[in-house]
Amino acid sequence: MFFQGIRLSLLIGPTVPLPAPPNLIQALDNIEITQTDAGRSGFQLSFKCDRSGVFAAIDYPILKLPLLRPFNRVIVVVTVNAIPHVLMDGIITHQQLSPTSNNSGLLTVTGEDVSVMMDMEEKIVAHPAQPDIAIVPKIIATYAQYGLIPTVIPPAFLDVPNPVERVPVQVGTDLEYLEELAERYAYVYYISPGPVPGTNTAYWGPPTRAGIPQRALSVNLGTSTNVNSINIQHKALTPTFVSGLGEDSLTARSLPVKTFSSLRLPLATQSAMLRTAKARTVLPKKTAGLTYAQMLSRAQAITDASMDQVVEATGELDATRYNGVLKARGLVGLRGVGSTYDGLYYVKNVTHQLRLGEYKQSFTLTREGVGTTTPVVVP
Repeated sequence: MFFQGIRLSLLIGPTVPLPAPPNLIQALDNIEITQTDAGRSGFQLSFKCDRSGVFAAIDYPILKLPLLRPFNRVIVVVTVNAIPHVLMDGIITHQQLSPTSNNSGLLTVTGEDVSVMMDMEEKIVAHPAQPDIAIVPKIIATYAQYGLIPTVIPPAFLDVPNPVERVPVQVGTDLEYLEELAERYAYVYYISPGPVPGTNTAYWGPPTRAGIPQRALSVNLGTSTNVNSINIQHKALTPTFVSGLGEDSLTARSLPVKTFSSLRLPLATQSAMLRTAKARTVLPKKTAGLTYAQMLSRAQAITDASMDQVVEATGELDATRYNGVLKARGLVGLRGVGSTYDGLYYVKNVTHQLRLGEYKQSFTLTREGVGTTTPVVVP
């Protein structure tokens, strides 16, 4: 499918996805893909269908195609300016038929990224003498058939359990356990498609706040404007600090557990605390059986996560004017909204909406405060 310099490729199949046949591409009406750093990303493909002709008297022919059956794998690639971007590598989980008049209708298949296959079986597994940093890649490696490439970032506090004292035990699905381990450090776990079709990056670590920012989102800049709409919120009640006492499981002593600021790489010159000097304060949570280092780590995770979304920007852009693909889970510059909210942001999620002649992207950007840390952003 081609339009305005953008080429769309669809691969689909039961095990190894292959290019979709021409009749399926011609029936394709709409694609919606949501990429997020929290939970599973998802997709919807809508196909026009009809029952015209002698051979369609019994059923819609498109329903007889084995390619659109649940648990088939779908890969969506969009090429902009000769650069391919893998938007989705997922599994079909749902099918919906909406018949209309004149023997026509709309068939919609819905699915989630390949991490849905990590959420299919609950299990009880012990991981003796293994820290979280060792457990995570071990679990990811069992799904090599989906081309998973593990990217695991060690936490600031490394906890190696003594098997005499405790043994980490997984109770639940692999995906649930990976997300549980990530939550302890205010980390995220997600599967990002690419860099090439058929491969995926399994990321377990803090939200990415380093690297080369994406092309800037521009507002009110004449012909350089590429954002259709944007709304920015400053949520003053979001920052949360921890202060209280916790009992160290090794020494049985009550020790102070307190956080002072976020340890994330700053994207704003003025964090919420520097600007207001006020924040919610909570007691340490679920400290029973934890060492002092574990209590400090989990308290810091509460503060880090709360500061991540103090400033939130939501909006929509036109991909043809943006001249590229905005991707979630990375950095992007924002310009044209004033010095308070200009600068770098973390892209929390992006929803891609494609149909013939149209490619729009809705986005959510976040950071911990106001004021830009850079005089210019990548145009």
